[in-house]
Amino acid sequence: MMNHWRPLPLLLALFTGCAPTVDDEPGPHAEDTALSTPSRREWEPCGSTPRLLSDIRPGPADSFIHSQVHGEGVLFFAAHDGTHSSELWRSSGLGGTGTFMVRDIAVGLDSSGPTDLTMVGDRLFFIADDEVRGRALWASDGTEEGTYLVERVLPIDASFGEGQTLVAYKGRLYFSTVVPDGTDGYELWTSDGTEAGTFMVEDFAPGPASSFPRRFIVHDGFLYFVVTVDDENWLVRSDGGPGFTPVLKVFEDTVIFSMKSVGRKLFFLVDPDEGEADLYVTDGTAAGTRFLRFFPGEYPHDMVGLHGKLYFSAGSGAPEGEELWVSDGTRSGTKRVKDIQPGAVGSAPAFLAVSEGRIFFAADDGEHGRELWVSDGTTRGTVLFRDLEPGATGSSPSEVTAIQDWLFFGATTAGRGAEPWVSDGTVAGTRALDEVAPGAASSSPRDFIRSGWDVFFTAEDGSTGRELYALPFRPEDRCAPALQAVSDGTAESRPLRTLPTSGARAP
Repeated sequence: MMNHWRPLPLLLALFTGCAPTVDDEPGPHAEDTALSTPSRREWEPCGSTPRLLSDIRPGPADSFIHSQVHGEGVLFFAAHDGTHSSELWRSSGLGGTGTFMVRDIAVGLDSSGPTDLTMVGDRLFFIADDEVRGRALWASDGTEEGTYLVERVLPIDASFGEGQTLVAYKGRLYFSTVVPDGTDGYELWTSDGTEAGTFMVEDFAPGPASSFPRRFIVHDGFLYFVVTVDDENWLVRSDGGPGFTPVLKVFEDTVIFSMKSVGRKLFFLVDPDEGEADLYVTDGTAAGTRFLRFFPGEYPHDMVGLHGKLYFSAGSGAPEGEELWVSDGTRSGTKRVKDIQPGAVGSAPAFLAVSEGRIFFAADDGEHGRELWVSDGTTRGTVLFRDLEPGATGSSPSEVTAIQDWLFFGATTAGRGAEPWVSDGTVAGTRALDEVAPGAASSSPRDFIRSGWDVFFTAEDGSTGRELYALPFRPEDRCAPALQAVSDGTAESRPLRTLPTSGARAP
């Protein structure tokens, strides 16, 4: 087991319950923070009624929708319709050509199991198995004839990579794979979507040995990833060509993970095989890579960036409990923002999302139950945003997602169950959408994502299983045509290009 040095002040802070807190620097009063009006908003939800796009798998069974990704005016995802098993699907939402399977890659009841859907320009890459040539790299332009096997290679399994397996960088796809003949191990490859343009970048571990490139992230114009060389793991920086710049070396049983780009700084976690994590930061050089703080208990999670600082939830193993933390990339600047619920339990912040220069998240202060909170990054500016379900039970906000400076999330209130909500960042502008599952039943919405002219999410209405829903989301002067198209039943057959745009095009 690797011995790990912990600076004495940090140990004292963690285990005496005296963790440093962000100074109560000038910030808005609680009521000002919650009620402030966003400075600009060009898009808005059209109405309050989410629509079921398609009962992909008829009946009460789930269609197992996953891996949603925004394409060129359409949403790509994997789904199971009960006849073709898990295959690649697409949806134009409430307008355009509709929701349908792109291609039955593994014909019949066999499943091609598409995973790691990644857009590179206007082309979708993913990993799938046609039950003939094994799991391999595929690409698609969204049509059946334009969906094809790129190269018969064996991309690294997502569960091994524990992070992004395919990544877009400089207009190309980068990934870790091995050729079936066994002459080389798992190494860094790149592809432009053609067989000739798919090749190994470099054999970091020569011969059949593998360097297992993994946990890719693009930061500050470079590609970062982890490799294993002999008995060491390395965090490295690459420009996409042969060679790399070493950033941090650790022993093989030490895991480097959860990388987060914040301005010019790259934050990441290191676990020396202890089930607990150190927070590090780097400027992309070995000399500029430094340890910031040890966090006992659960790994720091829900990392977001705001104004050049990292915000996250951490401290589940410390006396003060799990709370909201911040780091500016220095040891002294890595501290708790606010002790929302004093004591060992903590407020357990989760679902952090940044909108209009503020952080929204779910937390429990021990008095109002689990509710939606907001923070400007200061102690005084971290306040309860709105008590959606008064009392100790709370509304348990979940899946808080920022889209065009709007917030979409699920919340549970009396008589309604867990249903979708939307907020413009003000208390008055926070409202429930129409129920998907009527009455006290819960539709449990999740996976909010915008694509084209809609916000998509999955939910259950109690009779169809978990399926794909959408709410029109348009430039503010385009909501009326959208609502009319939905109400008169013409939206599903109307091509996207005929929707009035007033200079705006579906993203």
